Amino acid sequence: MGDEAVIRRALAAFEREDATVTPIGVGNIHTTYGASARDGEFILQRVNPIFAPGIHENILAVTEHLAAKGLATLRLVPTRGGQSTVDLGGDGIWRLLTRIPGASYDVCPGAAHARAAGALVARFHGALVDLAHTFEPLGIVWHHLPTYLEELDAALARHLNAALHADVASLADRLRALIAEWPSVADLPARVVHTDLKFNNLLFDPEAGDPPMATSLIDLDTVCRLPLYVELGDAWRSWCNRSGEDAALAEFDMGTFVAAAQGYLGDLAFDLTEDEHASLVLALERMSVELAVRFAADVLADSYFGWKPELFASRAEHNLIRARGQLSLAEQARDVRPQLASALGL
Repeated sequence: MGDEAVIRRALAAFEREDATVTPIGVGNIHTTYGASARDGEFILQRVNPIFAPGIHENILAVTEHLAAKGLATLRLVPTRGGQSTVDLGGDGIWRLLTRIPGASYDVCPGAAHARAAGALVARFHGALVDLAHTFEPLGIVWHHLPTYLEELDAALARHLNAALHADVASLADRLRALIAEWPSVADLPARVVHTDLKFNNLLFDPEAGDPPMATSLIDLDTVCRLPLYVELGDAWRSWCNRSGEDAALAEFDMGTFVAAAQGYLGDLAFDLTEDEHASLVLALERMSVELAVRFAADVLADSYFGWKPELFASRAEHNLIRARGQLSLAEQARDVRPQLASALGL
């Protein structure tokens, strides 16, 4: 279970050194433990150093605002000195979070859960629409397609002799052809968004029955201000592909999309601008392409994304399948743009 002495030092900083600790194998960014203490259940994490320290100022601002609006939310537990994290030098930066009860799902179970998920995201956005906070940088390039395209071009130029170079070059041409079809999305409002809405970052009330009730969002490291199409497109990209990210051929589920869109728009407490609303039609397509570009670059760079050696011969082969799958999803979304617009009330 890692270095027990380090874990105890981290817990002592939060005045919970006697907590019972259990490793949690969910996620691959931070090292995460469940911590059961005398005053409740917590999540203890060694924070991945790719993130800037300022993300905790963002989390504090967002969670305080959510709590003030009556939404269930995780909270950062302060150290004995009132800090959000404790720096143990070579043993890392650690934080303690309150643990929110609820059920989570790696894959969206169906339309009812998609509708509930969309409604929760709308409540999250609505609660934060009036948040006055200047967000600190995340420390990573996040949802910026021009940078990702530059990285893909650099990888193609740098790895001319790579075994899969021709495959990636062909993918790059198809991705750029799709991008060339898109209208500009300049001058859209920047909303306070979560930006990592994979389905297991939403918690559901296990006692709610039918219909399900989504109760809270977790994993708030990437909260920031971005256009809504980025947030919702990435959510729909994840929720609506029945094949998942390890298949070369996506399976777009229109029923899940319709339910999620209806849940979101039905619970949204502020008005979208005309251009903002229209941008949602291509949102899933845009974000699938963005991720395909990132996977394609890593086919050649072979350094960033984790991979499944039990399923694939190499990281490069896994990323090639992932890139093809995301391109397949984008092309399927392109082919049903009128139906997407109808589902969005456009």
